[in-house]
Amino acid sequence: MLYVSEIYKSIQGESSHAGLPCVFIRLSGCHLRCNYCDTEHAFSKGDKFSIEDILKKVFEMKTRVVELTGGEPLLQQESLSLLRELCDRDYTVLLETSGSLSIKDLPKKVHVIMDIKTPSSDEGESFMMNNLSYLKHGDEVKFVLADRMDYDWAVETFEAYDIDVPILFSPVHGVLDPKILAGWILEDNLKVRMQIQIHKYIWGEDVEGV
Repeated sequence: MLYVSEIYKSIQGESSHAGLPCVFIRLSGCHLRCNYCDTEHAFSKGDKFSIEDILKKVFEMKTRVVELTGGEPLLQQESLSLLRELCDRDYTVLLETSGSLSIKDLPKKVHVIMDIKTPSSDEGESFMMNNLSYLKHGDEVKFVLADRMDYDWAVETFEAYDIDVPILFSPVHGVLDPKILAGWILEDNLKVRMQIQIHKYIWGEDVEGV
């Protein structure tokens, strides 16, 4: 059984899968408290679902891309079983995680989107650096940036650890102007993918279920 905050179909707003229809399974619970968090509604317990019930809902939405997110989805041990079941059914399976819990035992078919917390999040010390050794082809690393300090820290981090999966730079919505971040990236000629949260430009801020 898993505690679930919400299950819904939307347009994937981030990552290299941005723009695709996607089913989101948002699990409840998070041990971090990032100061720019936009999913605080997932902190509470949510509703209890069996894996079979979750799979049934996903199947009914008729979309082959599925993301498991939170909160922090890896807090619930049964999330690994759900990921395996989704992979066995040949879904394209994405997992968004903070990297503060081990990804060692994840199914190999899962596409990991690892959100390394920057200093402005107030959770910058939460990342488990040994998770970098488990990244594989198809995975991505995301940095959410609120200011120039975050930007410089992110550049130093991915260069120091020679991260060789795609790097995503995302401005905190409503805090860092995307034009400013784009300017920094162009000036430094960084090999990163800049992204904005597409769903917030479609439906607005603080809207659940999209």
